Parts: sequence; structure tokens; C-alpha cells
Amino acid sequence: MQEIPDRSIRICADRGGTFCDVHASYPDSKDPEKRKEIVVKLLSQDPANYVDAPTEGIRRVLEMVLGNKIPRGDILNTDKIDYIRLSTTVATNALLERKGHKHALLITKGFKDLLLIGNQSRPKIFDLNIRRPPPLYSTVVEVDERVTLVGYTSDPHAEENAVQFDDDGKVKRGYRGDGWDGYGNAEGPGEIVRGLSGEAVRILKKPNLDTVEYDLEKLYADGYRSLAIVFAHSYTFPDHERAVGSLARSLGFTQVSESSQLLPMIKMVPRGVSSTADAYLTPILRQYLDGFFGGFDEKLRDGRVTTPRVEFMGSDGGLLDLDNFSGLKSILSGPAGGVVGYALTSWDEKQKQPIIGLDVGGTSTDVSRFDGRYEVVYETTTAGVTIQSPQLDINTVAAGGGSCLTFRNGLFLAGPESAGAEPGPACYRKDGPLAVTDANLLLGRLIPDYFPKIFGKSEKEPLDVKASRVAFEKVAVEINKNSHGHGGGQKLELDEIVYGFIKVANETMCRPIRALTEARGYATSRHILASFGGAGGQHACEIASLLGIKTILIHRYSSILSAYGLALADRAYELQEPSSTFYSPSTRATLTSRLNTLTSNVRSELQRQGFTPNRIKVERMLNMRFEGTDTSLMVLPQDTDGDGDEDFEAAFRRVYKAEFGFLLEGQSVSVDDIKVRGIGKTFDTLGESVFSEVSRLPHHPVPVSRADSTYSVYFDKIGRVDSTPVFLLDERQIGDEVKGPAMIIDDTQTIVVVPGATAVVCSKHLYITLD
Repeated sequence: MQEIPDRSIRICADRGGTFCDVHASYPDSKDPEKRKEIVVKLLSQDPANYVDAPTEGIRRVLEMVLGNKIPRGDILNTDKIDYIRLSTTVATNALLERKGHKHALLITKGFKDLLLIGNQSRPKIFDLNIRRPPPLYSTVVEVDERVTLVGYTSDPHAEENAVQFDDDGKVKRGYRGDGWDGYGNAEGPGEIVRGLSGEAVRILKKPNLDTVEYDLEKLYADGYRSLAIVFAHSYTFPDHERAVGSLARSLGFTQVSESSQLLPMIKMVPRGVSSTADAYLTPILRQYLDGFFGGFDEKLRDGRVTTPRVEFMGSDGGLLDLDNFSGLKSILSGPAGGVVGYALTSWDEKQKQPIIGLDVGGTSTDVSRFDGRYEVVYETTTAGVTIQSPQLDINTVAAGGGSCLTFRNGLFLAGPESAGAEPGPACYRKDGPLAVTDANLLLGRLIPDYFPKIFGKSEKEPLDVKASRVAFEKVAVEINKNSHGHGGGQKLELDEIVYGFIKVANETMCRPIRALTEARGYATSRHILASFGGAGGQHACEIASLLGIKTILIHRYSSILSAYGLALADRAYELQEPSSTFYSPSTRATLTSRLNTLTSNVRSELQRQGFTPNRIKVERMLNMRFEGTDTSLMVLPQDTDGDGDEDFEAAFRRVYKAEFGFLLEGQSVSVDDIKVRGIGKTFDTLGESVFSEVSRLPHHPVPVSRADSTYSVYFDKIGRVDSTPVFLLDERQIGDEVKGPAMIIDDTQTIVVVPGATAVVCSKHLYITLD
């Protein structure tokens, strides 16, 4: 067995709703410049055999690499580990299932019901019985503090504010129309200070910390340990929140989410809801991570040591360290890794053809779009909670391999309920419900002999075809009885019924793709489909056909692409400041100066984390809107290297026109926020693109006679093909061409090549084209 150097094993684990995927690499003893790779796939929940799936996956990796038997439950030694990267759905599931941490909301006096009232949006405008999800917080405490904004002018030709400050931040002069005498003396009570956004802030009432301490002690006695603090105008004047937050920590509160620190942006409602979400989710996340770290030796226990490093996938596609990882930033932690994986392995800089990512997992299907840069949204609604935080634009629909199949009111239904990992679909040998996986199994699109044998009490049994058949036969009786009872035609065969559920699931998965493309003015047919996820290969060809897409890419690691994406992901660090100014020639220099300061700080932090200057990329953004509107757009100018020559206004008008279809000509443009995002590059290049490779490869058609085996598989329109050829991907040579109908299988995925489709084996992908 080869000797493994210390700090050389790199491990990435993605804990999904059904499966936990682990990708690991370590040095090749024959060529230290190369690395060997390992893939481990296990159930996310299997309480009879292990407590935590990522820890168990890492244990198995260490056993395989080191050649030593490591008993379950033993504390794992981390000497050989370079880093562990983790993405998790713990916070997401806590939000979806409303199983977060009890917390209290501290808010400015007079605003007690602000978050309960919300923004009065009506998602279902014709619904007579309006059901709003309850707020995340359990109780509210009003804090008697107040600041207001003064001296603001909407005149774009005036200075930034009607109130002027000297270099020391003291009031220099004001305007009579705004309550000033013209000599810098405010009419009315309260000290005037300059806020972070440049606005003049009048401090009407400072919080009485003795009173606040009394209220906090009562909360502590009632069992509260988590707080969200949301004060009016704290985005520009955070002093009051900081004072109360510091007091709460000194009293023993373990989680204090200050809105001004989490999200220094205008709009108190989304800022407040986001803070309560963080206070609700972060303790659950920390509790999970404490358990995770508890499975390792002391070197990893606090999660902050430099080696081995522990990094987490954030919702915006960047890696975060433990100090910067929170419930608010982890809501899309799981699917974000997959987006990074397909974006970095499928994009061709020369061809520039946009890509649709289709991640068909066990619990849900996640859909996204990549056109050269990650599409990020700054306000999303998850489980009825509108959160203001940077997230990749991922649409999720409850249809995956574990989605339950039911026949109700004469309709075939796939989802939204899921069998999950415990008990899982009927074929998982845990008496689970009928699911999409059972349908694929009966149609021959999953072959038990090739599927991981990880089921049953021994964790070594194959999928149970009999259980799936018995469950479907019961449903078939009900369907045919219902059909005849309503004057229907002839009796449906079992294959037709099973495939009917697959068609419903396919259409459900197409829905969010159309929302990302056609609903935004993009032609779906002009995209490439990058399919991944454990169940993606069984559905990719049919979904592409429904959407008019002709090219499909399936990575060799597609079934664990979210974990593989962690290995490719970049480290991200960003800083943001509020602003309150107009974008004009007179303010451009000030904005550029502020951007330069943030840029310098971001670069310094990434260099401190170990990135050399040539591996740091910076994105400079302004959050802009037309004056008189309340919809801001975060604008990143194209083709800029962050040298201060960005034309933000032109970029804003281009983005606004694409988003809304019109421009407000003659209207001034306001800047609400200034943001700089730094990216520490993990790789300079991932090598030749798949499109370049497939164009130069000689293609070798593989005859059916060279199939590794055959299997009976059901296809649309042509029915069952009893001798469908089955090819093992690892046995195929680069350049081999397989024509459908066929199946291509490896240790972790099954790919269905439908009639009329052609698959070419490339070094890292299957390149599939449809007629």
C-alpha cells in the first residue's frame, strides 16, 4: 500500500435529501503531479448503521485510501486530510419543515407587527381563503430607540444630500426647506450624524441599555438563546443594533443576528425577515456542525484551524469558512455545488452557448441557467419566507427519484411528497411508498445488478423489483377500475401506466426550465442541457426532446456533480456598504473611490486566506434603480477588470431593459448599495472543452454485438425492447459512439439513450445529440 503524505487527501461531501455524495482525491504514487479520485455514495439517513452521513462517507474514504480498517464510531484522525468541503441541506430542510430554533425579535418601538404585516403581496390573488405562513420568531420585544433621516433631496443636480458635512463628519450647512437654518443648526431635537450611506441621521432616542438588559434577562429566563435585532435605518446607522447585540452576547445569548451586519441594505421588511431567518436557522446549522466536528480529532474540532481546512458551499456558489457560514448563507448550499460543477465543466468560452442545468435528485429537481457567469438573485421566497441575500438563481420543483406517485381524482400525480432516504421508495426494502425510482426500475431504466447494493438491514441487498411491481399492480387496478367506471376505453397495460407517471414527472421537471428561459425571453431550444443528479440520466433525453434541445452533456461524475463541484469551487469573500446618492458625473468619482476601498479590503482578506494576487478576481457592483421606483437591480458591468472605468449607468439600462422591457427615459438613477465580491480561483483552467474535444475526435460506432449485456427496457412510442444493449461506461474508449435505444451505466449512474439519440464518449463527458 502506498504511503500517503500528510495533508494530501481532499474530500468533498454533499449531503442531499436522499443520498450523500462524496468525492475525494489523493496523490498518485507513480506521478505525484496527478491525483487519483474516489467516489462514495451512501444514504443521507440510515440511523440503524450510522449517525451522520458525511462523517461516514469520510470514514469510508480514509479506509479506502489508507488501507486500514476504521471501526464506525471511532474518532477520525485528520493528519492525512488537506481539506474537507461540505454542502448541506440542513438549514433548507429546517426552513421547509418549520423546525428551526426558537428565537425572539427585538425591533424598534412602534414596529412590533411590521414583519407580521410584511409587504402585503398576494401570490394567489384570487384565493378567498388566504393562508399566510406564521412568522419565524416566537416573541417580540420592542426597544425604545429611534433615528430618522433628514436633509435628503431628490434633486439630482444638488449635492448628494441637502445636509452637508465637513471632513470630520460634522454638519457644515443645510437647506431651509429641510428644517435647517442655513448655518448647520438643526431645528428640532436630536444630534445629527452622517450615516454609512452618506445620509444625515438624526438620533431621536438612544436605547436605555438598563431597560433592554431587563427585557433580555426575562427572555433568557424563558429559555431563549437566539435573537434577531432589527432597528429602523440601521443599514446606515448600526450603532444601536451593535450596542444591544453586544449586551445580549454578554448575557449569554449564543446567536445574535443583527440586521445591519447581515444585510446593510435599505428596506426594513426584507432586512428584518432575513435576520429572523438567520436567527431561526443558524443554531440548527451550528448544532449539526458541532455533531459533525465531534466525529474528528481535536485538530478539526473548532473548525477554524488552517490545516486541515473546512469550507462550506454558500448559496451564491462561493466557498466560505466557518466564521462566515450561517443559516442565511446556506439555504441553497446543496444545489449550489451542482451549479458550479456543470458551469465549470460545460461552458465553452469560444462557443458561448448558454447551458441549462438539470439536477434530478432524490427529493427534488433543481434547474438553473449559465451564460458565462452565475445568475444571482438578491431576493428569493423559500417556504413562504422572503429572504434578501445573494443566492444563485435556482428554481426547484418537488419531482425527483423519491417523489411519491399517486392516482387521485382521476389524475396521475408525481410529488410533491417525497419518500426521502428514510424509508425511501418501495424498492429500498423499508416498506416505503411508490416513487419515481420504482417506475424507472419497472421500466428497465434501472438495473438492480448494476445499482449500488446498499439496501436492507445488511446494507448489501439490491433494489427490490418485486416490491415495486406489487405496489404498481395495486395502483393499476385502481386506475383501470376508474377508467372503466367513467366510460373509458380498453384496459391499460402495466407498462403504459408506469410510463404515464414518468411522463407526468418529466413535464413537472420541464416547468421550471421554461420559467427560467421562455418566461424571460430566451429560446429554450438554443440551450444545451447539462444533466446531473442521481436520476438525471434516466430522464435527460426525454426532457431535452420536450424542450426542443438537441445537445445533452452528462459528466462522468454527473450523479455526484454537487460534490465534484465543491472540488472545483472558488473561495468567495464580499463586502457591501449602503449608499444614498444619484449616479451622475459629479458623484461617479466618490462611488469609484468607495469601490476602490472595498476592493482593496477584499483583496487583502483573500490574500490572508492564501491566494496570490494573480489568483484573485474582483467583481464590482452597484445596486441601482430609477428614482421613484422601489425595484433595485445589482449591476455588474461587462468586460471590466475593476480599474475604475466601469460604465454602470449603461450597464443598468441594459439590464433594466432586458428585465422589464422598457426604460424610464429622463428619470434619474439612484445607487442604493455598493458591493465588491472577491473570488479566489481554485483552478486556472480545467483543460479542453468538451465541444472542442468532440469536434476533433474520430468517432467509432459501437455495434450492438459489443454490448456488455442486454436488458428489457420500455421506451415511448416503440414499447419494450427486450434486448436493449447495455454498455459499461468504464469499458468504453474515448470516441466510441453509441446509438439508441441503449443504456450506458457506471458505478453511480444509469443513462438512458432513447431511440434517435447518439452518445459519444469523451474524456470527461457523454456528449448526446438528438435527431
